[in-house]
Formats: sequence, C-alpha cells, structure tokens
Amino acid sequence: MLLSATVVGSGIMAERLAGGNVAIALLANTFATVAVLGVLIAFLAPVSGAHFNPVVSLVMLMRGELTLGVAGLYLLIQSAGCCLGTLLAHGMFDLPLLQASTHLRTGGAQWLSEIVATAGLVVVILTSANAREASWRVPAWIGAAYWFTASTSFANPAITLARSLTDTFAGIAPSNVIGFVGAQVAGGLIGMKIAQLLMGTASTKASAEEAALKSLQ
Repeated sequence: MLLSATVVGSGIMAERLAGGNVAIALLANTFATVAVLGVLIAFLAPVSGAHFNPVVSLVMLMRGELTLGVAGLYLLIQSAGCCLGTLLAHGMFDLPLLQASTHLRTGGAQWLSEIVATAGLVVVILTSANAREASWRVPAWIGAAYWFTASTSFANPAITLARSLTDTFAGIAPSNVIGFVGAQVAGGLIGMKIAQLLMGTASTKASAEEAALKSLQ
C-alpha cells in the first residue's frame, strides 16, 4: 500500500509542481520511489521477505521457497495493498477516489521494456546476499530502469493493476494492463534463469579456486 501510494502520490505532486516539464516530474517520481523502496525493504524484509511483487513471489514459489498457499495469499495481499495505496494517494490529494486511467502504454517497445526491467529486478533480488544488500540494490535498479526503459519500469503486476485505477501521471489504461503483466511474468522467468546461470558460474569458479588452493598446500 505504501509503495503504491508513493508511486501515485509523488506522480501527482510532481505533475502539479513541474509546470508541464515531464522530465522533472519523472525525476521527482523516481526519487520518491527509490527512497520508499529502500526503506520498505529494510524494515519489512525481516518480517515477510519484503514481497511487494507477485512476479517475485512466483519465482520464489518455483524455487521452492514459498508454498502454493502462501504464494497465493501474497498475490492477493500485494494486489489489494497496491490498489488501496492508489485510493490513499487520491484521498491525500483530494481527488476522486475511484478513477480509470486514460494513459495509453502499449506496443512492442513497452512490453520489451517491461521484460528487461522485471528480468533485471529478479536477477538483482536473487543474487543479493541478504536483505541489507537488496535494500540498496533493488532501488538502484528500479531508479535506473525508470530512465533507460521506455515503459518507466513498472516491473510489478500488482503496481500495474493499481496504476490502472488512477487517471494521473503514473496511470496506465486498464486495457493495457494485461500486456504489461504478461511481459512482467516473462521477464521474471527469464531473470530467474539468468540468476541461476550466474550463481552456478560463480559457484563453479569458487569450487575450482578452492580445489587449486588445496593442490598447492
């Protein structure tokens, strides 16, 4: 809820203050998102693993780190929390609580961007040694991907759904949600495979170095 409220609320504030300068508005939106991600991961990782993202929970399910029942509950709570966050942002800025976005985000470039953003996010998470490391690496990746992807890096189906409920700076038209979610799921699976490859290579290298060391003793 707090993540979604930050993404949507900072977008509203940025748009109001930027005087029509979209680059400045996006920069402000980026800074707020990066900051809240770092804080939320730091204090919620010890409690719940900081699962804000259905794709990440799906990957953890496939890796055997979550049961099907827990993953299903996470998905429901993530989606409900993000949608409540959008309503909270609307309430804080005295906007109609219930809205539908008219901001079109669709096409091959947008979907490819979401694949790249989500794959990178999953790789960063799976290769982080601990929550402290993830608390700066994940925000750093998302902050960068806001700017180098054409989609501004949603990388989260729950956030995507929530952003379809706001006709403000951060919105996405409801008809475009399914394309983004499909790309995010594909990106998550690709990221899981890349992380497995990277970690396998690192493990093999470490074993080879250890064996070489022993042979010299």
